Amino acid sequence: MASTETPTHCPYCALQCGMKLRPAAGAAVAEVVERTDFPVNRGALCGKGRTAPAVLAAGARLTEPLVRDAVTGKLEPAGWDEALALVAGRLGGTRAEHGADAVGVFGGGGLTNEKAYTLGKFARVVLGTSQIDYNGRFCMSSAAAAHQRAFGLDRGLPFPLEDVSRTGCVILVGSNLAETMPPALRYLTELRENGGRLIVIDPRRTRTAEQADLHLAPRPGTDLALALGMLHLVVAEGRVDEEFVRTRTSGWDGARAGAMAHWPELVERLTGVPVPLLREAVEMFCGAGEGMVLTARGPEQQAKGTDTVGAWINFCLATGRAGRPLSGYGCLTGQGNGQGGREHGQKADQLPGYRKLTDPEARRHVAEVWGVDPGSLPGPGRSAYELLDALGRDVRSLLVMGSNPVVSAPRAGHIEERLRSLDFLVVADVVLSETAALADVVLPVTQWAEETGTMTSLEGRVLLRRQALTPPPGVRSDLEVLHALAGLLGHGKGFPADPEEVFDELRRASAGGPADYAGISYARIVAEDGVFWPCPDEDHAGTPRLFLERFATDDGLARFVPVTHRPAAEETDADYPVVLTTGRVVSHYQSGAQTRRVAELNAAAPGPFVELHPRLAERLGVSEGDPVAVTSRRGRAEAPARITTAIRQDTVFMPFHWPGEGRANTLTNPALDPVSRMPEYKVCAVRVEAAG
Repeated sequence: MASTETPTHCPYCALQCGMKLRPAAGAAVAEVVERTDFPVNRGALCGKGRTAPAVLAAGARLTEPLVRDAVTGKLEPAGWDEALALVAGRLGGTRAEHGADAVGVFGGGGLTNEKAYTLGKFARVVLGTSQIDYNGRFCMSSAAAAHQRAFGLDRGLPFPLEDVSRTGCVILVGSNLAETMPPALRYLTELRENGGRLIVIDPRRTRTAEQADLHLAPRPGTDLALALGMLHLVVAEGRVDEEFVRTRTSGWDGARAGAMAHWPELVERLTGVPVPLLREAVEMFCGAGEGMVLTARGPEQQAKGTDTVGAWINFCLATGRAGRPLSGYGCLTGQGNGQGGREHGQKADQLPGYRKLTDPEARRHVAEVWGVDPGSLPGPGRSAYELLDALGRDVRSLLVMGSNPVVSAPRAGHIEERLRSLDFLVVADVVLSETAALADVVLPVTQWAEETGTMTSLEGRVLLRRQALTPPPGVRSDLEVLHALAGLLGHGKGFPADPEEVFDELRRASAGGPADYAGISYARIVAEDGVFWPCPDEDHAGTPRLFLERFATDDGLARFVPVTHRPAAEETDADYPVVLTTGRVVSHYQSGAQTRRVAELNAAAPGPFVELHPRLAERLGVSEGDPVAVTSRRGRAEAPARITTAIRQDTVFMPFHWPGEGRANTLTNPALDPVSRMPEYKVCAVRVEAAG
């Protein structure tokens, strides 16, 4: 075990806060030390980051493989050789009997770049399957698709976070930074201290909205209409930056026509936001000089999420707030490596370097790096929800790495049934998650502090997590697992377990692609506190700010994309008269598989709840803390009432971190965006009643 403080990064969200780890005696395993030199968080950490070492303790995590006993049906300890041989035999057997696409792979947005890259390569080269996707599809895929359409390139933020505090006005859409990324809230605080203005758009008056100069609370699912209404006012009031539109964009006429069909009074009826507030928001943004629009899961996790983000991009382009210093559109990526995770091959339609799997030149380049025939690479597979929905039917065996869809997938009760219907399920994870508990084989893998690897933050900054601790006996890294399985399945070469060796191959595979990491090395990341991609060679400085001279389209122009408002996939009616929206709380992360094992975090947020307005509570005869049943067309959930005026009267909110009867995703709608294949997590029709 190391005896010094090791600089590394938090294991949770895409902010990737810098921290140091110092080994500790006794049950604590390690303690977190502030790392004030890292520019993003400057030493600040949320409760999740401060308590992250608690999940390293033996009592919280897996320390030996588990295999389901054929007689008792229980998971029992097993040796690594037995477990790996069983996995290889069953995956290979499924492939031989039913074809390569009968084997599925489901990855995670928390995997390092090295793991994501190797998992995609393993699926396509060793298993030969097209059926691979990851839970990052549920994170920011709509924003990614909109980025690609408008800018020709997808990077969550095309500028560093430090620019946020120096712009003139920020419109924050569907993001509650105070609870999802607390250390990032300082940038909004500094924005206002510097004289800038903050507009928050959220159906709830969150802790973040309380800091805004202006809060707009639209009905969930109407963000697209809101953006179009604001663009209408930009046009009607003569606020279009005609020079920018003429010289740096294309397609304005179509986008303009779409906006003009959404006049302010119509938008007020659709969204519930009064016309005077719409006008105030446009005046505040356009009068500030520079400006940014930042979106998160609120507008993105909808069946029209790509168009909704596209409408906000159109708003930025029309006002000249893009491709300029201190101005632009950005997406606040949620998962720790949601950005890098989709760039390097675990997404159904992509190859490393953000190359398209359908592009012959991309296939040729990557196949050459991998030493295989381009024709042997399978084509695009199913998106995440569609893959999970196919389990037990077309897909008979599944390998899961770093994901917990039993809690996190929409229509989660159905997905749990599909997982149970599999011929064979293997899960590699650090804890016995709800998904791992269903597996035939569970493989215990190392955690963030016990391994080295790179992550790509929401800024597009490639960072290095460094091993600070020796993993306990009986635990192996995901790379070691894939190396061993590849060998057992006849691929003894090409799957190294050393992360730096994998990263060097990733650099070659990404070279020349949209997400070009060729000039980034471990040594350089350490020396520079991270390197911004694209970085095509070692003499290149990296690219903290994109699009200042040209956009990444063929002609260098940003593209307006015409969009129009449409209703949510499921609207309220007499049987389901209330809208449900979901989100996070500050003390937990994603499905809660890790944070629910930390006593301090559980004490702060011990369980799920249903947030509802006092008038709705009065109609239901519900008081604070009373059990409330929420029912959708997909199932029923129950949790205590939390009564607050901070939410709309026609809306209830549930956090999604818990399994069991309070599982919010039992209710959510898997209706998919036609472009991004993002499910509609953020809006569905429900019935709310006093339970019992």
